[in-house]
Amino acid sequence: MLLGMTRHVNRRDVLRLGLAGGSLGAAGILSGCAVGGISIGSSPAASAGPPIEPRAGLWKTWVLSRGSQLRPEAPPGGDASQREIDELKSLARRRDATALGRIAYWDAATPAYHWLGVNLDQISQGKGPGKGANASHHIALVNVAMYEAAIATWDAKYAYARPRPSQVDDSLSTAVANPASPSYPSEHAAVGAAAAAVLSYLYPQDAGRFGDLLTESTQSRLLAGVQYRSDITAGLRMGQRVGDLVVARAKADGFVNKWQGTVPSGPGVWVGTNPLYPLAGTWKTWALPSAGQFRPEPPPAYDSAERAAELDEVKGFARTVDSNTTAYVAQSVDGQFGVWYRTASQTMFEQRTSDNLPRAARAYALMSIAHNDAMVAGWEAKYTYWTARPSMLRPDITTLFPNPNHPSYPSAHGFESGAMAAVMSYLFPSQGDALTALAEAYVNSRLWAGIHYRSDLTAGLALGRAVAEVVVDRGKADGSHG
Repeated sequence: MLLGMTRHVNRRDVLRLGLAGGSLGAAGILSGCAVGGISIGSSPAASAGPPIEPRAGLWKTWVLSRGSQLRPEAPPGGDASQREIDELKSLARRRDATALGRIAYWDAATPAYHWLGVNLDQISQGKGPGKGANASHHIALVNVAMYEAAIATWDAKYAYARPRPSQVDDSLSTAVANPASPSYPSEHAAVGAAAAAVLSYLYPQDAGRFGDLLTESTQSRLLAGVQYRSDITAGLRMGQRVGDLVVARAKADGFVNKWQGTVPSGPGVWVGTNPLYPLAGTWKTWALPSAGQFRPEPPPAYDSAERAAELDEVKGFARTVDSNTTAYVAQSVDGQFGVWYRTASQTMFEQRTSDNLPRAARAYALMSIAHNDAMVAGWEAKYTYWTARPSMLRPDITTLFPNPNHPSYPSAHGFESGAMAAVMSYLFPSQGDALTALAEAYVNSRLWAGIHYRSDLTAGLALGRAVAEVVVDRGKADGSHG
């Protein structure tokens, strides 16, 4: 990797990353492939379009008291600023195809998009906590950190309104267009430092790689000529401070607590050992006042006529290639949560809002808060009722794949998909019908696979949608609509 780092990224490391002025040779530091359409001798590029979200610094935050809480000192001006521009001119002469490839990569969409991808890759590659509630916990921490860093950055940007370097000195050539926002502080540095700090806490074994990515990201802005070194310095400091606050919250949210309970026994009760996430219902939520706020009514009794009819439905379902395919996809990492974040990113690309960092970071944060809180609420209900899976009551039911190692009621896909589809329908209303249909298909596939009853699905969807409504109400009042 770039710097061969193998240690945890701490405050001192983050401030050092990307700040070694004389060692920014493009070929030696940035790696990647050449990108067509960007020439080494680019001319100054003007900002495109109106200013990006000039009031975003006032949007409501989740960890910070307000966007201005971490506002840095004013950026340097005069001779100091000119010396920084001179450095950028020197770096511009070192651009080659490899450097331009990495510049283009980090310029595509927002830094939140790239760091979300890093987090999801950690989980899908088995480096993190696995699927389910643990994954939703980790995704929310990183996404909230990126949102907080974006809001703090936007507060400072429009408080100081520092022009981009080539807007001050038009003899500086840029490799990409200037973003339509003030230069100071650097959004890539702030969001990247916040994400790297939280990721390094969650996945300490990969802290060096996160540090390398942070270096590459911030140095790409210097090589591109679109930000000053002092922009990077201030952004790194802000992002690290946000990361520290989010990590402090994570250490106190109950995630690391160890279960000391026992599996109950009796008719109609789930049978198994080492159940998954038995304490997830006790974890701290982001938007819900309490995990049990929307706890569903008890499921049908194991010996009731209603339960017998549900068992007959599960047993009698005639599986097809299509139903099996949907069930297997829903069982995968992508089906559980990857598809929702990927769809959000694709929609923002299609709607031409993918370069709007405050909007993108807000979307990812609201999605993951609904995701996390729905999982906490759902697991609180699961371990309240300890409901047996269908095949535990009817051994003649053959499941498509092994039963998940946790109680049946309510369905995790129900509250997870229900919450994600509902909050995304608020964020991207034109996609609402398709998102709702996808959620319902994934949830129904749990019955098709033989691992859930109809009442599990119904209760799960209702729970997820109720959680999403709380998150959406918060979104409607966060100042982003003004």
